[in-house]
Amino acid sequence: MKMITRAALPLLGLCATLLAVPALCADAPPAPSQSAYVKPEMHHRPYGLIKLVVPLTSDDKAIHAMKLRNIANALNSAQEWQGKLVVTVVLYAKGLSLLQNPDATTKQQLDRLQERGVHFAVCNNSLVEKGIDFHTLYGVAGADIVPSGFAEVAYLQARDHYVVDPVN
Repeated sequence: MKMITRAALPLLGLCATLLAVPALCADAPPAPSQSAYVKPEMHHRPYGLIKLVVPLTSDDKAIHAMKLRNIANALNSAQEWQGKLVVTVVLYAKGLSLLQNPDATTKQQLDRLQERGVHFAVCNNSLVEKGIDFHTLYGVAGADIVPSGFAEVAYLQARDHYVVDPVN
């Protein structure tokens, strides 16, 4: 039989305590695995008029979905907080892919955003470089074409539009 030294006694006491904890907590309700959303009481000044330009240069469908969702959420928040958003999405380079044969869900999102006043501007340089007839792009008319998407972002920024590019 082995002897327990005095140095080991505190360790034995700790072990006994740890073994007893589950018994002490047996009546406690289980901890939730995930907390549910609780709406906070927010206090915010009215948004007022906000002009946004959202560049879109990616052909990644997840990025398309995120940006469309961000725009819809911003429009909803502005409406709730006495504001008005003027939103222009500038599509250039690979961003034109958003409007090339979109699926039914994306078409519905695009239609809803356009009904809410969101404008989709398409880069003519990208159309030329990719050999795309703008008539084949979903919902695009001649008035939606801008000379340069890259320059259009700067042009709108110089006219009090805030550039919002939520890819980070």
